Amino acid sequence: MRPRTTIAALLTALALGAGCSAAPEDGAPAAGPRTVRPVAGCGKGSWTDPADLAPDRAPARCAKGAPAPRPLAKHRTLTVATGTLGAEYVAPLRLALARGEFRKEGLDVRLKVLPTPDALPLLAKGELDALWAAPEAAVVGGVNGGFDIRWVAGNFSPGPGSRSGLWVRLKDGESASSVSLRGTRLGTMIGKGSVIMYPMATAFAGHGADLRSVAFQQLGSADVLTALTGGGVDSAWLLDPVWRRVDGDPGYAFLGGQPRGEPLGGALYGPNLLQRDPDAGVAFLRAYIRTVNTYFAGDYKADAAFVAELARLLRTDAKTLASVPSLRMDWEIRKGTAARLQRAYRDSGVTKGAPLPEDRLVDRGLYAEAVGHRLPR
Repeated sequence: MRPRTTIAALLTALALGAGCSAAPEDGAPAAGPRTVRPVAGCGKGSWTDPADLAPDRAPARCAKGAPAPRPLAKHRTLTVATGTLGAEYVAPLRLALARGEFRKEGLDVRLKVLPTPDALPLLAKGELDALWAAPEAAVVGGVNGGFDIRWVAGNFSPGPGSRSGLWVRLKDGESASSVSLRGTRLGTMIGKGSVIMYPMATAFAGHGADLRSVAFQQLGSADVLTALTGGGVDSAWLLDPVWRRVDGDPGYAFLGGQPRGEPLGGALYGPNLLQRDPDAGVAFLRAYIRTVNTYFAGDYKADAAFVAELARLLRTDAKTLASVPSLRMDWEIRKGTAARLQRAYRDSGVTKGAPLPEDRLVDRGLYAEAVGHRLPR
């Protein structure tokens, strides 16, 4: 576990000791039943069966410009923490701010850069309204300890052409199908408490290893590829666009990445938006979903002018941004993802104990309301 995570665990314990409210026993927000109305432009395709895990599943979509804004009666300022402002998965939030989509809902959204473990106690105490991140091991630990936090919307899954993920350096006579990872060393900039442990465990299982039989070497973002190509590690988890440097080289093989069609992050809400002001919580998701439907519905990188705009917002090079496939933006959360993540955390030795039931970690009700879908009672 990273030192930052250890420190955050102490902060979490202190925050709990200071009297953070615990979640109801059934894991449901305490705001009470909500009225769900049909939403123009959001028909049958705006909701997909959460149990559908097919990699080619078409993500939920409404018409362009839908769901239409429904401004709050009283203006609301929301502070949303995120680990970075430059990653492509943050692009819908950056664009929604730039195009005024949140303002149309009566929201003044302010983004604050803060690592997930450090943000969790603040989110649970109401000092932050939301977190744009992932249900990492620290989140599971916080909820297990009493934090009223839920994963309320997805963000993306990789496009069909993406090869971001686990790459291995092949030895003489090895192929992608025959290489064994047991006893090898893996370079990554991501700690064992990350959601990436889930797809990594899947890739390991296909190559004779598990999360405890591979030695992890945590490296800086600029050092992961160098360690792989220079022989310092046997394999590495390569992110966009770094994997392009070895793609097509017969000396390296891609062993797998994040599952297609299964978002592993997105919006996390605390008590402010779950219980105290769920109208604002729905309004935030409505603006986010509208931004996806209007600007990110398909291959958004086919438009060079749009790529240039995104590059300016993310402060990155437009050619670099265009060199990797478009992300498949997806606001829905798949059934069982929370369980699979928890299993990976336990297998890697980061968490212990019985897994939390899905309704302690996930609430699909707010994004369902935003598109006019009534959940079964």
